[in-house]
Amino acid sequence: MILEIKDLHADAEQRNVLKGLNLKIKEGELHVLMGPNGSGKTTLAKAIMGHPHVRITGGQILADGTLINDMPVNERARLGLFLQFQNPIEIEGLGIVSFLNTARGSITAGKPANYREFMGEIKDNAQKLKLREDLIGRSLNYGFSGGEKKKMEILQMSMLKPKIAILDEPDSGLDIDAVRIVAQNINEARKKTNAGMLLITHYSRILSYMNPQFIHVMADGKIAREGGKELLAEIEKGGYGTGEDE
Repeated sequence: MILEIKDLHADAEQRNVLKGLNLKIKEGELHVLMGPNGSGKTTLAKAIMGHPHVRITGGQILADGTLINDMPVNERARLGLFLQFQNPIEIEGLGIVSFLNTARGSITAGKPANYREFMGEIKDNAQKLKLREDLIGRSLNYGFSGGEKKKMEILQMSMLKPKIAILDEPDSGLDIDAVRIVAQNINEARKKTNAGMLLITHYSRILSYMNPQFIHVMADGKIAREGGKELLAEIEKGGYGTGEDE
């Protein structure tokens, strides 16, 4: 899949946030999006996935050339898009296994899962993420710590196998060991599925375990700077260099 964003304008919380943003992500590519708080990174992630709190006012979001601006969220998921939330919500009463089985069945057009293999895959991913096995039998994120919620989002990505994944701060709130574990699991998911990824972060620590090809710096609703890994060294030394509050 090729996800292409052309001259995108969007409002969130009654203000204009995205102001003519352009970006293209192909399967297999790892893009990193950085930038000051309030520059529009999370709004972009939500716009791509069709979040109801974001209103597109101009421009295009294309998946393999198909305009998806007005496409429902579930149809975007069927195309192969996935969003890892910055702040995952707790849903009491929605079992994790049931949720994953229904979600994957919807994406694979109802093809039934071999339950033993399905559970084995969930447990294997949980083990790799250092998630306690008893969490799998609970409601989605209910009573989870912040780190457990972030890891559960990565488990969902590994199970659903998207073509393009948008990861909104998968490293925020994690300790050093958890950042390494999450990065390793993201790398493994990319290797298995050749997914394209847009990883939003404020910190370069997680990137030390990864190999991003493209670094983008966002400011005032647009991509202000772009480059390869060499741009990370410039950011660490001198900040984002956008003139915004960093």
